[in-house]
Amino acid sequence: MEYILHVLVVAGIYVILAESLNLVVGFAGIPAMGHAAFSCIGAYTSALLALHFGVSPFIGMFAGAVMGGLLGLVVAYPALRLKGDYLALATFGAGVIVYSVAKNWIGLTRGPMGLPGIPQFQAKLLGVGCSTGQTWQYLVLVVVVAGLVVWACSNITRSVFGRELTSVREDETAAIALGKNTARLKLIVFVAGAFFAGIAGSLYAHYITFIDPSSFTTMESITILLMVIFGGMGSIPGAVVGALLLVALPEALRFVGLPSSVAAPLRQMMYGLLLVLLMLWRPQGMLGKYRFR
Repeated sequence: MEYILHVLVVAGIYVILAESLNLVVGFAGIPAMGHAAFSCIGAYTSALLALHFGVSPFIGMFAGAVMGGLLGLVVAYPALRLKGDYLALATFGAGVIVYSVAKNWIGLTRGPMGLPGIPQFQAKLLGVGCSTGQTWQYLVLVVVVAGLVVWACSNITRSVFGRELTSVREDETAAIALGKNTARLKLIVFVAGAFFAGIAGSLYAHYITFIDPSSFTTMESITILLMVIFGGMGSIPGAVVGALLLVALPEALRFVGLPSSVAAPLRQMMYGLLLVLLMLWRPQGMLGKYRFR
């Protein structure tokens, strides 16, 4: 039972990551390839504040989200001047840079040694404790936060701003002709996506209580993107379904009895196979209507 709860907690964190990237890729049509960088910043910000200054994880989570948003602003302001593959490469490069900084800035992040002993959430949420000492209690916190993020993303996409984003995705030239400031729209949604990713990073850090750069590699960014594609770009429920399935399916390999040296590559092969099958038979994903161009 404890194992199932752990998987659900991890899945809830990935729901936040998938929804935040779905705003950028699915609704705005921005080919972002370095989303793990923003969760990395959120995780390290929250962890360092808690370890060195005794800041509450709840405040640290907000600080991590703000730092994620600021990084999103720094990345997006020059990168969004590019188009297509060049934009994808720019965001991919930003993810590599953040990973390299986390790995090599030993004095701050301890590099590959990581940050151990990160304090857990300790509070009452609607009368229910959410200490990571009890996984089901932490699951309550993750479900609440993920629900709020999904609700926020849903409201964003159904608003006038969301419809303007859709117009940018479908035909940016036509949106400009109608007087829309598309550069501002893309900048705002990119920062919003990075903000939510920072929340997910903070939740992860305080749940695992240990982080190192290996948790925020480029493969992590690709995995998050695959969740969005699998569930359906431009679909709020699709991102939730994609995250839940792609977290749960590889866990089934643990019950086959394969050695870890085989199970890890097999997991990546499974992701690749799913992506190929989707591109062949349903390019818009399980619940999506938009084909990424």
